[in-house]
Amino acid sequence: MLNNNLTLQWERCLEIIKDNLPAEQYDAWFVPIVPISYEHDVLTLKVPSQFYIEQIEERYLNLLSHTLKRAFGEKVQLAYKFNVVNNAPDSEVTLREDGLNTRLRHGNPGVSNQPAVNPFTRVEYADIDPQLNPRYSFENYCGSMSNKLAVSIGMAIASNLDCKTYNPMFIFGPTGVGKTHLIQAIGIRIKENNPRARVLYLTARLFENQYTTAVNQNKVPDFINFYQSIDVLLLDDIQEFAGKIKTQNTFFHIFNHLHQHQKQLIMTSDCPPADLDGMVPRLISRFKWGITVKLDKPDLELRREVLAMRAAQDGLPIEQEVIDYIAANVTESVRELEGIVVSLLAHATMLDRDITVDLARSVIANSVHINKRQVTFEMIAEVVADHYNIDTDQLYGKSRKREISDARQLLMYFAKKETQLSSTNIGLRLARNHATVLHACKQIEQRLSVEKDFRNEVAEIEAAFH
Repeated sequence: MLNNNLTLQWERCLEIIKDNLPAEQYDAWFVPIVPISYEHDVLTLKVPSQFYIEQIEERYLNLLSHTLKRAFGEKVQLAYKFNVVNNAPDSEVTLREDGLNTRLRHGNPGVSNQPAVNPFTRVEYADIDPQLNPRYSFENYCGSMSNKLAVSIGMAIASNLDCKTYNPMFIFGPTGVGKTHLIQAIGIRIKENNPRARVLYLTARLFENQYTTAVNQNKVPDFINFYQSIDVLLLDDIQEFAGKIKTQNTFFHIFNHLHQHQKQLIMTSDCPPADLDGMVPRLISRFKWGITVKLDKPDLELRREVLAMRAAQDGLPIEQEVIDYIAANVTESVRELEGIVVSLLAHATMLDRDITVDLARSVIANSVHINKRQVTFEMIAEVVADHYNIDTDQLYGKSRKREISDARQLLMYFAKKETQLSSTNIGLRLARNHATVLHACKQIEQRLSVEKDFRNEVAEIEAAFH
């Protein structure tokens, strides 16, 4: 008799709700709900996922509050049952919504900002494939000053998953600087330290494709429920969400749930959060909640280390002078450096050639088409000053010391050769006239024609800003 009464009472609720909602909303959010029991003023409902609970509270609390009170009385309280793992009855849990019940008792239709109290202490999830590449470990990740901060924070997260100081972690930088390798290295170390942790790596584009499939198959709640069960979400190239508002809104709910439940989020992008175009503001604001860190283009030290490690992994004998030459001339990304090593290995194997500077020069020129960065006057000044171990300000001064005078002449020579500045403009930047610039260029050209060591020195400096 109790079950019959419960059915009748719930049907009465549904009639009221149906009269107050568009048909599509009613069908999406209330038809799938099944009443389980009503005992001691507690109504227990079976729902497809925890996402349903959040959506009902956020969208329909006022309507639900008045309807339940009319059908079950003023003291009614709610509990939910749902399967944490879809279609796995043994993963069923019960959630008693204290936050919602407080609002039901006091008739407050507002939405609380406090997380719901979870009465169960442990939920067992089925293990998942983290989609991590074992090659992308910290052991295979080269470090230098250009990525030291990002690596240090990543290791801190991986060594203590309970610490949420850096949650979320947002890593940005240009293509090929090691963002994907770093976040996968964090995931691998977390799995090593916490084998039961549900770690998942994926690209934003794959997330978008999965979401589109879920929409087409009417499985969006299952999609969201799955991602809300992740302990560590590693999302690559999040700029791919630009302009995809529905995907962003769905990820917004997932982000909120994971962050609220102390789960770690790590994301990468080609630009900082503030520069993300086509992204909803509320999502951008959440990207800034934790730590934002930049991965710069690899410096000379890192480029050398990457080349040496990759050559050793491939069993490629390579002299230090070859490594130095490549590192000086391939400056944009780690990915380009690795491509050079692959090309060298192919040439050495197929053509039975030794790895020399000449072969490296040929590979750089023909196999990997490298776009040289734009050279500016300030860039030249910095490189020249660094080479001579002097302050950049000294180049702009009046000192006639030999090393400063030589450095200043080289700055004029390179500025004339590498930039679009006229002799007059170069002179103005150094408080000199155009005749001084022309004289300096002539002096350098004369030395280049007769001094071999000086030619090598100039070539080394030139390679540093190309």
